[in-house]
Amino acid sequence: MMKAYHENRPSNWARLGGAVTSEWLAQAEAAVAEQTSLPSSGSSPFFSVIQEFNVWRSKPDLAEAVAAIKALTAAIQRSEATTMMGLEKDLKIASDALKAWDPTSISLSAGCDLFMCYVTRTSALEYEDIEVGKARLIERGEQIGDISLKARKTIAMLGQDFIRDGSTILTHGFSRVVLSILKLAAANKKHFSVVCTEGRPDSTGLQMAKEMVAIGVPITLIIDSAVAYTMESVDMLLVGADGVVESGGIINMIGTYQAAMVARSMNKPVYVAAESYKFARMYPLDQKAMFPSSRQVDFHYPLPSAVQVEFSSRDYTPPQYLTLLFTDLGVFTPSAVSDELIQLYL
Repeated sequence: MMKAYHENRPSNWARLGGAVTSEWLAQAEAAVAEQTSLPSSGSSPFFSVIQEFNVWRSKPDLAEAVAAIKALTAAIQRSEATTMMGLEKDLKIASDALKAWDPTSISLSAGCDLFMCYVTRTSALEYEDIEVGKARLIERGEQIGDISLKARKTIAMLGQDFIRDGSTILTHGFSRVVLSILKLAAANKKHFSVVCTEGRPDSTGLQMAKEMVAIGVPITLIIDSAVAYTMESVDMLLVGADGVVESGGIINMIGTYQAAMVARSMNKPVYVAAESYKFARMYPLDQKAMFPSSRQVDFHYPLPSAVQVEFSSRDYTPPQYLTLLFTDLGVFTPSAVSDELIQLYL
């Protein structure tokens, strides 16, 4: 299938028309294929599932949503419930505990919601034998966990087709899925360069710059306020996302909105790379309609006490500023995201 994928890329590209065909997606997934406590009564009600989550979360390159899926699967395995309704109740408690642990994490919340929907979607499970039902839920949990682990590789396989020889790509800060696309494109001997913003307030762009140096890709690091100045010399904007919302817009690190606005005003495509477990049932109407997520800002200079500082670390980019979204479910226009969310959560 790896051979079939690469042989068919030219024809797939030619008939793209704004969306990846199911055949192309299947070939990409096949090409990728070639290349986990609930407490007993009397203990802290949420401690075990949080501890399990943190064990998975500590693993390199494992996303929070995948760690949550693994922890919830472990919660099913270790539940002492004697009925299916009791088991689902335990699972709901564990899911709520994870979401409450970090209410600012969109991907964590979306991962928990997706898991709950996926593993409990068959209402007949309420009437099954507890051991049969438990085994069914564990099987479903492990299945969605495995799919999520492969998501980044599938996105890289699809997204690298949009990188052409000689192109210059602007990225904002650091994103693991964006890095996966760039690494695969470089491994496939494509010649391109990257311009990366510093990514304040965390300066995550420095990490992206180091990663590009490590794989031999020419990299230029710019300050965030130089986006408009630099835009005329790049061919595209490629960013990740903390969450993809129902409107087809994205929530991502602060500065993404302004970068997308500048790109669209200069007719540069804006591509978003995001795993399907970041699809969230949210519909923000403005920048303030999100759970606040703050980061400390170091201005390297003592400020008078009367100065107020804005600490927001992410913003909302409306769909009209985005061109395509690269996901493990396919490549979509922003307008197609609502349909995909419906399918995910049905």
